[in-house]
Amino acid sequence: MSDEELAKDLGLLSALTIGIGTMIGAGIFVLPGVAASTAGPVVVISFVIGGVIAMVNALSVSELGTAMPKAGGGYYYVNRALGPLFGSIAGLGDWMGLAFASAFYSIGFGQYLATLIPMPGLLFLTDIQVGALVAGAVFVGVNYIGAKETGGVQTVIVTILLAILTLFAVQGWLSFDLATLLSDGGAAPFGYGAILPGTALVFVSFLGYAKIATVAEELKNPGRNLPLAIIGSVVIVTILYAILVSIMLGVVPWADLSQSAPLTQATQVAFPGELAGIAVTIVTLGALLATASSANASILASARINFAMGRDRIVTNWLNEIHPSYATPYRSILVTGAMIVVFIALLGQDIEVLAKAASVLHLVVYALMNAALIVFRETDPDYSPAFRVPLYPITPILGMILSLGLLAFVGQRELLLSAAFVVAALVWYFAYARRRADRQGLLGRHILNRGEELPSPVVDAAATVAPNGSGADTDVPTTMVALSNPRTEHSLVALAAALAKHDDGRLLATHVIQVPDQTSLAAAADRRERISETSEKLLADARADAEALGVPVETRTILSHQGIGEVFDAARAHDVDRLIMGHQGTRLAGSRAEGALDELIHDLPCDVLVLDGQEFDPSEILVPTAGGHSSELSAEVARALQETADANVSVLHVAEDVETGQEFLEEWVTEHGLDEVNLLVETGDVETAIGDAATGRTLVIVGATERGLLSRIVGGALTLSVLDDLDTTVLLAERPHSRSIRERLFG
Repeated sequence: MSDEELAKDLGLLSALTIGIGTMIGAGIFVLPGVAASTAGPVVVISFVIGGVIAMVNALSVSELGTAMPKAGGGYYYVNRALGPLFGSIAGLGDWMGLAFASAFYSIGFGQYLATLIPMPGLLFLTDIQVGALVAGAVFVGVNYIGAKETGGVQTVIVTILLAILTLFAVQGWLSFDLATLLSDGGAAPFGYGAILPGTALVFVSFLGYAKIATVAEELKNPGRNLPLAIIGSVVIVTILYAILVSIMLGVVPWADLSQSAPLTQATQVAFPGELAGIAVTIVTLGALLATASSANASILASARINFAMGRDRIVTNWLNEIHPSYATPYRSILVTGAMIVVFIALLGQDIEVLAKAASVLHLVVYALMNAALIVFRETDPDYSPAFRVPLYPITPILGMILSLGLLAFVGQRELLLSAAFVVAALVWYFAYARRRADRQGLLGRHILNRGEELPSPVVDAAATVAPNGSGADTDVPTTMVALSNPRTEHSLVALAAALAKHDDGRLLATHVIQVPDQTSLAAAADRRERISETSEKLLADARADAEALGVPVETRTILSHQGIGEVFDAARAHDVDRLIMGHQGTRLAGSRAEGALDELIHDLPCDVLVLDGQEFDPSEILVPTAGGHSSELSAEVARALQETADANVSVLHVAEDVETGQEFLEEWVTEHGLDEVNLLVETGDVETAIGDAATGRTLVIVGATERGLLSRIVGGALTLSVLDDLDTTVLLAERPHSRSIRERLFG
């Protein structure tokens, strides 16, 4: 049985863009017109106050998240601290709140879609609702089949959106008119008392930062990156809201600002002449991208919360069944999707209700999270977050007051909704969860034991999901072999074993199981047999091969939302000396840096060897060299195979004349400690020379090119293009070295 670990997939930038991408979808593209009609120009202050309230809560979420980087976010913290009664309220509140938010984002998508494509009404549904229903169905389908959302995809989306908003801000500022901003009654036509009701309406714009906490267990260095991502995303979007909403109201009078597609209207006015049409199209496409991303991320987050509740038996684990083909929690996604469709159909003509309903439910959860933080601080001696809120206990108490206080300004319908929800959650707890939940909250245990010190539940809650060692001697040189294909397993392990033997080292055989973003890594671990049926056999074969070759071996299955990127992360985490992997899906193409090779242009964690070919036979080795930066590694590998596999090594150099080439080779083999090798010197065309010399050889070892990504794509890198047509197995070797940005791009 191999050890198992959960990967750390998300860096600071990815986490930051998860929060930013979700928030700017609502605050800029959907709400400004509706909010301005409620408060007038002072709605800018409403957005700022919303950001302040979000920031206070974000501090508490950051502390809890660094103490317990687990799937489930707010629900997880509340359930551990306050028990399953309040956990039911927090979990169901988060779930319903995300469903309302997804319906809200889908309506926003429908609003902008209607400006591009005429949509028909249907029965009692408007054209916008029809577009929203189509969008909602697509978003649910995308999550059902497991399309990616987090990490790199979200980073690209946010980059595009910020570029679009920057263009609007620059042109909008040139068209800004203070008289327009203050028209129709000045800054506060409804009085300054309208600011807080405006805040209650726009607070849905600040829900995205909490989604970062739901993926906390997948963050690299969560103690640092979680608070930076959460707090940073709130600060950035608050500034964006203040600037962009002010510009919009300075371009279009607040009373005339569209309530369905406000940014499109402001863009039409701000851009002159023929540019207006192009700009409007770009902004509209950006709005569709932003609202789609927000809706998709909300559905994704709901699946994470459902898993955490199912694990604690607050809801039935039936929801968390993993799809046999897509490896997604498809039932949870379908149930959430059904609620979204109902909300769009019944409430979609009043976007304020959807926005406030999402805000109300999340505000209740935020208040409970602040209470949970106080409980942990006061009752658990082992509670040890990497980040601590400033001015404790003022900060969490203020968070509770602000969150609950804002409920007073949401309106009677939404207050009734919040009350009905709390009652429904209580009924659910007493009717279902109470008999099944087997974990008591820290507060209840503390009260029952009259304040005596208790075993900490946070020990389990904060149990690391980082790679955990097996006790192997880390001073022993480690060769890591990344396995993915049973057909190449034996060759890769044989190569790795030969090199490990030379170093008197050990092997670490890994297999990365790529899990859809919709499935938390903890959920995948609980249902691993449904995720992959090949990993155990693959690693068992690797163990058997390594033991037969007389090399100590450790095996690990790694669950990750990344593919090959996780291989490099694992190599860093385990501090390996050498990484061996096979190419993925293609031969080494001259003008295409793809699969495993694409990763070679990044900062390497260690020496990297990529084997292209299913057969590893080191009997006749050819080492072409021109003295590049990785030629030392090529020589080391050849020397190791000489000693451990009795390889016959030939070294090739292509020079302008034979005498110069002979002199270079003699010096090179002496410098790199190669003995009893055949020296081959050729003149003329390099590709022809290597092709001819490779005939009859069983393995060609080539040091990777120093040329960068752009050079590879545009012109093709020599050491790759030469090897593209060879029938011989090829081993591409690259040693890490520092490169400037210019060197990475242009060589």
